[in-house]
Amino acid sequence: MKLSVKFNIALTISMIIGAAIAGVFANKLLQDNAREEVLEEARIMMQSAVAVRKYTVSEIKPLLAMQQQRTFIKQTVPAYAARQYIAKVRKKYPDYNYKEATLNPTNPVDKATDWETDIVSHFRGHDEVTELVGERDTPTGRMLYLGIPIKITNAACLSCHSTPDAAPSTMIKAYGSSNGFGWQHNETVGAQIVSIPMHLPLDRAHNTFVTFMTSLISVFVGIIVLINVMLHFMVIKPVSILAEKANEVSLGALQSEELTIKGSDEISSLGHSFNRMHRSLTSAVSLLEEDD
Repeated sequence: MKLSVKFNIALTISMIIGAAIAGVFANKLLQDNAREEVLEEARIMMQSAVAVRKYTVSEIKPLLAMQQQRTFIKQTVPAYAARQYIAKVRKKYPDYNYKEATLNPTNPVDKATDWETDIVSHFRGHDEVTELVGERDTPTGRMLYLGIPIKITNAACLSCHSTPDAAPSTMIKAYGSSNGFGWQHNETVGAQIVSIPMHLPLDRAHNTFVTFMTSLISVFVGIIVLINVMLHFMVIKPVSILAEKANEVSLGALQSEELTIKGSDEISSLGHSFNRMHRSLTSAVSLLEEDD
């Protein structure tokens, strides 16, 4: 097997291993970055909903307090305001979703589904947990969800959710007296849950990974070609010339011209040594012929 073939096999194996290691780390990094990107979007969406709720409680609800005594105004309900705000966002981003999943809601639209109930139950069993992040498969693809607990820390909330007798008559008229009651102070009654699709960031991460690996492999191929060219002119060709000259001398062509040596590297040193050997051998043979 030729030296160039051995060298290329070793070089190719080394580069394949290097590309594989780089690919594993690059893919993990890109996937993690994509997940962090989705999570950051979820947190921004969550904080937007929280801001709308606070705005509704502090500015809208007091403004309509008198009218609320005559008729129930749903726009004063923080959950309704947040839901309507997200509904506007979903017109452009239909895969994004926000829900105030509640175990016993006043409005049936907020009733927690099975997977949402699991999140609420987790918060109810772990008071120290303030945020829960996870992933789930849906018919539209992989989704990342972010949940924060809905905990009754403001006793004023119980005026509408303790007992039907204590609730505003206008609210009872709008939603009835069967749901949304029996809440307790400091009780976790639900969870605000934001769901964000992961396929777009993951697709971008995949495309970036493919581009990166294509570029890396192209660079490796270019390096192999460059090294082979250098190997040919700096090692293979000089050694081949030296081997050919050695073959000539071994067959008796002692009067052949010496090698033309350029440079001062190891190959050049070997060439100089060969020329000295050639001269010494020629001199020795000449002496023997004179003795005869």
